Formats: sequence, C-alpha cells, structure tokens
Amino acid sequence: MDLLDWYRGRLSSRRLAVLVRHLPRDSALAHSLHGEASEWTTTDHLLAVVVDQLAEANWMFATVNRDEDTEPIDPPQPVPRPGTTADPLDRSTALASEVTPSPEKVARFFA
Repeated sequence: MDLLDWYRGRLSSRRLAVLVRHLPRDSALAHSLHGEASEWTTTDHLLAVVVDQLAEANWMFATVNRDEDTEPIDPPQPVPRPGTTADPLDRSTALASEVTPSPEKVARFFA
C-alpha cells in the first residue's frame, strides 16, 4: 500500500481512514501517539493489577502473622505501568491510583 495513492486519487479518504484506524497496536503511529502505553494490552493491565493485589494480600498476611518483636515487612511495590510518571516509591499515590482505580478510570479504560 502506497500512501501516494491517496494523493494520486487511487485511494479514497474513507479507505485511508479505515486503514489508519485499524493499524496494529505495535505500529509506529500508535507508538508515536501513545508512547510506551501502546505496547500494553488490556490483558497486560489486568494482569498487572492481579499481581499487585496478590502482592498486597501476601504482604498483609505476612504482616498479621509475624512476631511482634520482628521488624515490620516493607510493603510491596506495584508493577510499573507504561506511560506513568508517578514515583514508584511513593506508596500514597501509587496504591491509591494503580491498585484500586476509581470506577471512572475503569470505565475510561474499557471504553
């Protein structure tokens, strides 16, 4: 497919729009528009949330069942997501926004 065909009149604007709209997630256009976030699929995001939730549950279980005299266990770090600039060591914002997203964020994600 040659993009000059659109200029020459052999490729309609509608066909060009359909081709661009259905480019694969790993295309150069998607990468330039969305950056590293285009490399993650919905499944990848959901798996990252599952891993974070499991790590939190294991941390809570270990914290509750440890001896009172031992040092507290460090909380787990969330899986880094592409396209986020939040400091992964800042637990106050990382857990609140990544592990348990708001219903609005979930709706936007699946829209």
